[in-house]
Amino acid sequence: MSDGLGLKNRGRTQADVDERRTAVEEFSGAKLESITQCCFDGEAASRNCENMIGSIQIPLGYAGPVKISGEYANGEFIVPLATTEGALIASISRGMSVINAAGGSRTRVFGDYMTRAPVLRVRDLEHACQTIQWIDAHEDEIKEAVKSTTSHGRLAKIEKFPMGRGLYLRFYFETGDAMGMNMATIASEAACRLIEEATGAELVSVSGNMCSDKKAAAINMIEGRGKTVVAEALIPSEIVEQKLHATAEAIVETNVRKNLIGSSMAGTLGANAHAANMVAAFYLATGQDPAQVVGGSLTLTDCENVDGNLYISVRMPAVEVGTVGGGTSLPTQSECLNVLGCKGNGKARKLAEILSVTVLAGELSTLAAQAAGQLGKAHAELGRGKKCQ
Repeated sequence: MSDGLGLKNRGRTQADVDERRTAVEEFSGAKLESITQCCFDGEAASRNCENMIGSIQIPLGYAGPVKISGEYANGEFIVPLATTEGALIASISRGMSVINAAGGSRTRVFGDYMTRAPVLRVRDLEHACQTIQWIDAHEDEIKEAVKSTTSHGRLAKIEKFPMGRGLYLRFYFETGDAMGMNMATIASEAACRLIEEATGAELVSVSGNMCSDKKAAAINMIEGRGKTVVAEALIPSEIVEQKLHATAEAIVETNVRKNLIGSSMAGTLGANAHAANMVAAFYLATGQDPAQVVGGSLTLTDCENVDGNLYISVRMPAVEVGTVGGGTSLPTQSECLNVLGCKGNGKARKLAEILSVTVLAGELSTLAAQAAGQLGKAHAELGRGKKCQ
C-alpha cells in the first residue's frame, strides 16, 4: 500500500524516512532541516507513526520536587513537563512549593478499569432481553474468550444498555500497566464474536461511543475510565498569605464562582481552572496518548476554608495512562518516565498519583493567582519572551 506520493506507507528504515522527507520537500517546496534532528530512527518509531519523515521537538522543563504521600507514589518527585505555553511550568512549580511548605500532598487511586463499549444490532426488544440473559448466564465463557487474546488483561464486568434495535455493552477491563485501549478493543471483538454466534445479535461497531474514548462524557465522570484518582492538600493560612498573596476565603470564592457556577452555566463536563493544561504537558513528556487529555478536562476541583486554612482537592475520574507500550518506549519519553521512577511494569498507578498532584499544584497556583489578580501579570512576564533566534 502506498501513500499519495507513491511511497511505501510503513517503510521502517532510516533510508525510508529520508526518502519520504525528500518527497515531501519536492512536493511542498519547503526545506525540512530541523525535523531531521531526531534521536530515534524509523524502525524504533514504526509502531507509533506511519510515513515518518522526522520528529517534532517540544520544549521540556520540570516542576518540583514535590512531596507526595500516596498508596503507590511516596517521596519527592521531579516532574518532567513538555509544553510551549510560557508561565505554565512556573505556575505548577509555585503550586508545588506551596504544597511542600504545607507538608506535602496526599493521593489515592479509587478505580482502575479501561472500558470499551461495542454496539450490537438486535431484532427487537425481546431479542435484546434474550441476549442480555445469555450474557449474564455465560459471563465465565466470555471472560475465557477475553483471556485468549491477552496475558495481561482481565474482564472485570459488563454493563448492558438496550436502546431500540441496538444493544450497547460496556466492558470494564483490568489492563495491568498498559493504558490498554488496544488490548480492550481486541478483547471486546473476541467477546462479541462469541455473543454473535450464541445469540444472533450482530456487531455493528466495536466502539458504540459509550466507552467513551477520547470524548468528554458524563459516563466517564461518573463511572470512571482508566484510573480514578483523588489528591488533596491542606495549606495553612500563613502560607496562603505569604506565598500565594491571597486568603483561603478569596480562593474558595474564586473556585465556587469560576469552577463550579461558571462551569455549570457554560455546561462544561468537569469543573476546574485548567487541569487539561497540566495533563497535556505531562502526557507529552511521558509518552501517553495525547488524545486522552480530554479525560483530564473532566477533573473536579474543590476548595474549602477550614478555620482560615485552605483545603484543596482534585478528583480525576479518567486518567488513562500506562508505563509500558505506546509512546512510553520512545527514548526521550522513556527517560522522563525514569526521572519519575515510573518506567516499566508495576508503575502505572504510581504515575497516575504523581499526575494528580501535578494537576493539584497547577490548580492551586492558578486559582490563587486569579484570586489575587495576578494571572495576567504572570503571563505578561513569563509568556511573552523573545522569539528563538
